[in-house]
Amino acid sequence: MKQAKKLIKNRVVRFRSKFERNTALSLKREGVDFEYETLKISYTKLATYTPDFIFSNGVIIEAKGFFKPSDRTKHLLIQAQDKEKQYDIRFLFQNAYNRLTKNSNTTYAKWCDRHGFMWCHKRIPTEWMIAQDS
Repeated sequence: MKQAKKLIKNRVVRFRSKFERNTALSLKREGVDFEYETLKISYTKLATYTPDFIFSNGVIIEAKGFFKPSDRTKHLLIQAQDKEKQYDIRFLFQNAYNRLTKNSNTTYAKWCDRHGFMWCHKRIPTEWMIAQDS
């Protein structure tokens, strides 16, 4: 959808829809003072995550064929909230060299490297499965 433009208080505003543009025009005609999308409100989505495999040494394996954007976001949120490094989440990819999207040069492996996640291609390394000495 093309973005609609309208000048409000000497600034060009790009509305996200014709409906929003028409609402703004109506408010302006009525003489209502308003701002359009000038405030950002942060929020945290309360959700749960169920790991695929958990080894006795605490390593968590997330097995992925297709690595959806929502999965990437979920794991970044988990990582950001895990301040005490309580969870050791690692990825097992069916093909770690797939690109995130057809137009992206970033592979699943590069994404993990960039964000500090350990990963493997097709098979889980034996050392990931072995219990750590106390």
